[in-house]
Amino acid sequence: MSAPPTDKGAPIESKDQLVASLEAGCKPKNALRIGTEHEKFVFTNHEHAPVPYEGGAGRAGIRDLLEGLAGRGWEPVYENDRPVALKKPDGCNITLEPGGQLELSGAQRNNLHETCGEVNGHLAEMARVARPLDVSMLGMGFTPDWTRAQMPWMPKGRYGIMQRYMPRVGNLGLDMMLRTCTVQVNLDFTSEADMVQKFRVGLALQPITTALFANSPFTEGRPNGFLSYRSHIWTDTDPDRTGMLPFVFEDGMSFERYVDYVLDVPMYFVYRNGRYIDCAGRSFRDFMAGKLPELPGETPLMSDWQDHLTTLFPEVRLKTFLEMRGADGGPWNILCALPALWTGLLYADEAQEAAWDLVKDWTEEERAEMRAGVARYGLRTPFRDRTLREVAREVLKIADHGLKRRHIMDGTFGQDERQFLTALHRIVESGETPADEKLRRYHQEWGQSVDPIYKLYAY
Repeated sequence: MSAPPTDKGAPIESKDQLVASLEAGCKPKNALRIGTEHEKFVFTNHEHAPVPYEGGAGRAGIRDLLEGLAGRGWEPVYENDRPVALKKPDGCNITLEPGGQLELSGAQRNNLHETCGEVNGHLAEMARVARPLDVSMLGMGFTPDWTRAQMPWMPKGRYGIMQRYMPRVGNLGLDMMLRTCTVQVNLDFTSEADMVQKFRVGLALQPITTALFANSPFTEGRPNGFLSYRSHIWTDTDPDRTGMLPFVFEDGMSFERYVDYVLDVPMYFVYRNGRYIDCAGRSFRDFMAGKLPELPGETPLMSDWQDHLTTLFPEVRLKTFLEMRGADGGPWNILCALPALWTGLLYADEAQEAAWDLVKDWTEEERAEMRAGVARYGLRTPFRDRTLREVAREVLKIADHGLKRRHIMDGTFGQDERQFLTALHRIVESGETPADEKLRRYHQEWGQSVDPIYKLYAY
């Protein structure tokens, strides 16, 4: 999700402006950057309960966390006089998700050493602020035992609109908003052709990512039959704005083709004069023609387009960069592995070509079957004459080679970026994902209780 928008920018006079706004993301090869985003649940240390926005009666709230961070050099972002986000001049942001999840949207970094340093520094800072408030944070794809009714709603206007709209288009959209967390990486492209190939590789391999990072096997305290329930939730959230985007693999894929897709995705809102106007289900094309019933005769600004782009949730999302969105939130030692995987695959020419060679003959039906299968079976999902565990091993080999080719060393131990793939190599070799590990311990060590998760896996 995003921080509060602005109602600024040039008026939109033609579709060409929208195409140009995406094309503006093209960068020279030496300017490609890495951005990492990750969400985490906040819980009380004693009850292991979700934390509301406002505290009270000696209990902390999410607002206290935000204000505590603001005292450490972050600039608050307000909505209706309440802090709902934080930002820094380097482009790093902390945003507030609907159920109180806190998301770090990292700055654009030069390499994985910088990216992982940012992640580690952020989590350490969060822990310092959280400790005196008697709250902690957890990285999982879905809440282990909280019910939907237990979840607080954060005071952001767009979430009220989404809360009303989601049940009209799917059964699990409110769970997506309130009870899921993810980690994602944002990567650049050099040209339209490079964007298209990266987009295709990203979509095709997103189920591999989901399998490797699967970490949501419980619902309300019991195994739910899935390894990545978060991934399953996306299949019943809103078919207009989610999924694997088969058109990306068709001839003629381009910035313009993606713009056409975005124009056909129903809107949520328009932001004007400090308030959100509910336009859920309306057409952006009608808005461009001045036919939006809520704003008769008014046409959109470029800021409205930027806001609309943030309301699409496919497995890979295009802005002026590509967002890889298939992974569950996870433990500290795996957060740096996601950017490492995709950087290795897509930021070295030989690796990108090898990844494309691996996936280019996969059919739309196979990609769809993989996506459906990994939510339940993870690395054990069948694919052709093998399982996704064997495919993942091959993918990791390509990524490892790509990071080796980059040959970017840290300044302390003289190690290159391949070190950040270690957690994934262990998962592939053992066959045990974070979800598998928790299920094993649930049955063998924890007496079929999920409560130990809050102590053993807290950040």
